[in-house]
Amino acid sequence: MNKSAIIEIKPLDFPWETQDPFLFCVHHRDLYPQGNENMGPATSLAGRNIGQDFTIKDGWRMYHGDVVPGFPAHPHRGFETVTVVEEGLVDHADSLGATGRFGNGDVQWMTAGRGVQHSEMFPLLNQEADNPFELFQIWLNLPRIKKFAQPHYSMLWQEEIPHYQTKDRQGKTIDIKVVAGNIEGVQAPDPTPDSWANDPQNEVAIWLIKLDAGATFELPTAHAEINRSLYFFKGETITITDKKLTDYRAMYLHADAPVKIVNGEAPAQLLLLQGRPINEPVAKYGPFVMNEQEELTQAVRDYQRTEFGGWPWPQHDHVLPREQGRYAKHADGREEFKD
Repeated sequence: MNKSAIIEIKPLDFPWETQDPFLFCVHHRDLYPQGNENMGPATSLAGRNIGQDFTIKDGWRMYHGDVVPGFPAHPHRGFETVTVVEEGLVDHADSLGATGRFGNGDVQWMTAGRGVQHSEMFPLLNQEADNPFELFQIWLNLPRIKKFAQPHYSMLWQEEIPHYQTKDRQGKTIDIKVVAGNIEGVQAPDPTPDSWANDPQNEVAIWLIKLDAGATFELPTAHAEINRSLYFFKGETITITDKKLTDYRAMYLHADAPVKIVNGEAPAQLLLLQGRPINEPVAKYGPFVMNEQEELTQAVRDYQRTEFGGWPWPQHDHVLPREQGRYAKHADGREEFKD
């Protein structure tokens, strides 16, 4: 008798709960208004908890920003961030002297390794219309031997990220954006060199799945020891095996069991995260993820002493000029220009 693919179903919270090798995922969807001359919201910020604005008010949040929404300079050590920006723009700056502007389908893959400061600001460039914004940030752990890797980031530009597309028997379209891993021979771009995802045997996959209304799709299986999570974040209903689910649900699945997804009457979007577990102790304190509590104490001391290289930018909420297009400047001085 075939086992059920579903291990557990949970409602989605903030942040989203993940499984080893992932640490968590956050989904930001903000309907920002028109921008002002400083690339912040062209409206009053009264009534917001500026500096800690995580409650949606009028459809959007300032997060830790007080002029431009976003996350001013903050440290990380011991893990990676995968930042998938589906709509809107992010301005990046870091303690290594790297900077950039990316979004509207781009992905930044950053290995914090031994320690880095960075900022992530959301400039509102459009002064004539609204500035809708959607971002996923996924925290992927590093194994013990890579915790002190050299910090590094790679840009996966939207023009270079492949999509797997197919149709079901009714002619309904399934589109999968392959940020990590591969499906039916469609291979994602390389992640950063020290990433757990860099070894194909770890079967790390990050897929953004779009289903037409009424579409049916069967996920390809993976090895039994792989952890697989599926997040239904946009749509009305889907059915998996005999379970009919409304949106904003997480499903933890047996990776080696067949999984048929039958979409309901509206287009749907899902995120799949999977990978071989690292199976090491995890000790977390804010922006630091190590193996032991003593290592967290050392991380705090190291940051207090070195600031992970300091902050070379004039402001902790550094943003690029309004006219700057999608762009990346890396710590080694290499530059990429996309538009």
